[in-house]
Amino acid sequence: MDKQGNKRYWTITYGCQMNEADSEKINGQLEELGYLPGREMDEADIVILNTCSVRQNAEEKVYGKIGEIKPLKDKNPNLLIGIAGCMAQENRRKLIQRMPIIDFVIGPYNIHDLKDIITEKLQHESHVVLTQMKPSRVRDYSTLKASRKSDIFAWVPIMQGCNKFCTYCIVPYVRGRETSRTIEDIRAEVEALAAEGYKEITLLGQNVNSYGLDFKDGTDFSDLIRALDEVDGIERVRYMTSHPRDMTREMVDVMAASPKVARHMHLPVQHGDNEMLRRMNRGYTIEHFEEMVDYVREKMPDIVLTTDLITGFPGETEEMHRKTLDLLKKVRFDSAYTFIYSPRKGTPAASMEDQIPDDVKHRRLNEIMEVQNQISLEINREQEGKIVKILVEGPTRQDENHWFGRTSGNKMVVFPKSEDVAVGDLVRAKIDTAQTWLFKGEIVR
Repeated sequence: MDKQGNKRYWTITYGCQMNEADSEKINGQLEELGYLPGREMDEADIVILNTCSVRQNAEEKVYGKIGEIKPLKDKNPNLLIGIAGCMAQENRRKLIQRMPIIDFVIGPYNIHDLKDIITEKLQHESHVVLTQMKPSRVRDYSTLKASRKSDIFAWVPIMQGCNKFCTYCIVPYVRGRETSRTIEDIRAEVEALAAEGYKEITLLGQNVNSYGLDFKDGTDFSDLIRALDEVDGIERVRYMTSHPRDMTREMVDVMAASPKVARHMHLPVQHGDNEMLRRMNRGYTIEHFEEMVDYVREKMPDIVLTTDLITGFPGETEEMHRKTLDLLKKVRFDSAYTFIYSPRKGTPAASMEDQIPDDVKHRRLNEIMEVQNQISLEINREQEGKIVKILVEGPTRQDENHWFGRTSGNKMVVFPKSEDVAVGDLVRAKIDTAQTWLFKGEIVR
């Protein structure tokens, strides 16, 4: 509690954009109970860690952070400590057994219970654990108040869960099966955001192009895009993340025809070798992936294509690794998020034979990054001298006299601050200098 007697909350978020969106909903529930955002963790009356369990080091960070919080609990026994998210769903009561200072544990489906936990359950129980998966709550997501970090950009989860069961991934076990919100529910949320002045939304799901398949009535991601095109006020619609297995030509056609869909597609390929894709249970071949990329680029020549790559997966040979390097040179992604394979207990890949030594993993990762960084720089340099439209986001972290905005393709443009440019403006910028990760330029009239 602060000096004015206000109750304060402090939320720490780990992991993906889905967790970022969930944290906004968590914060919204706390504000409905009268809590204000904390200015520092030391003054908080409640601390919630919204966790990730995709990689082992993410879990270790959480345990380390709980250790940091313990002195605050010793100083203030009334401090409430909660663990939310995927790690909470996976470990459940084990978290409290290991760290008894934790007061409550809630899974991704139990954000709806937060107010009840604080006002009722913890009045009668020393610890509360709620991790029941309730798919019906996904379709009730919009009833939760969100305390959003931005006034112009908003996360909009469209579904929960995953049915793919990639052999390295824990997500289907902690997020459950794919459950979609209705188009009407999503559109109503987007219309409300537009009325509040939001300019850009990002549709979220483990695999957004699996959207609607659980309805079993023919509804898919294309139908959702068509519905959101009709919402006035929204300038851009982004989406994260797509799966090559479920991407269809109709979806590409609809996105290409949309006046709102951003020209950025994140399409995780994960590896350049078919045997590796089979062992990962990705459900497609490199040939299929390349055909889809060709079609995407045919329909959207200005598309910015990014991907995910895993190196060091069990059984990966040097030849398989070279195929990933060859894929990068052939497809020429604008950028790639590269990861060293990390075994996750409870997934099939963790018990596979032929685990790769760490030094080999790191060497292969460096080789992948070296090739991709060169490609990214070459692609970006092709934009020098061109004029692009950017949505202004505000000052950079390093220098308040330099602002930045993003292109439709999600590339950052840094420019000198201008008095007649405001956050949320859609303006034209000339690219002067291209770097691997961003552009430097100036606003043009």
